[in-house]
Amino acid sequence: MSDPVENAKAKPSAKTSAGVSAAQVAAYLKRHPDFLARHPELLDTQLSPKRHKGEGVVDLQQFMMERLKSDVQKLRADQDEIIANSRDNLNTTERIHNSVIALLEAETFESFIDIVTGDLAFLLEVDVVSLCVELTDVTSRRPKHEGIQFLDRGAVDRLMGRNRKVWLRDEVEGDAEIYGGAADLVRSDALLRLSISGMAPAGLIAFGTRHPGYFHAGQGTELMSFLGRIIEFGVRSWLDLPRP
Repeated sequence: MSDPVENAKAKPSAKTSAGVSAAQVAAYLKRHPDFLARHPELLDTQLSPKRHKGEGVVDLQQFMMERLKSDVQKLRADQDEIIANSRDNLNTTERIHNSVIALLEAETFESFIDIVTGDLAFLLEVDVVSLCVELTDVTSRRPKHEGIQFLDRGAVDRLMGRNRKVWLRDEVEGDAEIYGGAADLVRSDALLRLSISGMAPAGLIAFGTRHPGYFHAGQGTELMSFLGRIIEFGVRSWLDLPRP
C-alpha cells in the first residue's frame, strides 16, 4: 500500500493534496523517522512547539530552537560568502597569472609596453591601465606609446605617499594626471609604485575601473604587488638596468 504523503508529492492534484490530513502526515513521519534528516531544509520553515510546565515556569526550548535556527542561517550565509570570495580569489589569481605569462612572452620592449598599457586591461577586466613615469632632464613629454603618462618630479610620492607600495581606492574621480583622456571613466582604481632602478625615473602603474568599490582597502595586495614586480623586472631586463 502506497503512502499518502509520497502520492501527494508524486501527483500534486488538487484532490490528493486536499485529502492528506494532519494525522496521515504524522503517521508518515512516524514510519519514516529519518525523513527530516534527509530533508533538513524543511525545518527552517517550521515553528517549534511550546511546552507548558505550569504557571510561573518558563520553557526555554522554543527560544533555544529559534536561536539555533538563526545560527544555522547565519552560518549558511557566512559559508556562501566564503565560497563566493574563494571563487573571486581564484579568478583574480588566474587573471594575474595570465597577465604575467603575456608579459613574459613579449618579444620586444615595445611589445612589452604595449601589453602593459593595452592587453592588461582586458586580461585583468578593468577599463584602463596607465603607466606613469616621472620627468627627468632627458625625458620627453611626447610618449611613444599610448597609455604612458609623464608626471612632474616628485609626483609619485605626492600621489602615493612616501612609504606606500600599493594603494587601492574604492571610490574616486579619475585623475587626468594619471589617466589622461580616460580619467572620466575611472571611479575605482589600484595604484602600484614601480621601483625599476636607481638609474630609472620613479613611476607607477594604475588600473582604473568604472565600477565604484571594485578595488577597496580590505582586499589583499599580494597578487597586485607580484604583478608590479614582474613589470619592474621586465622593464629592467629589456633596458639592461641595474637593480634599485
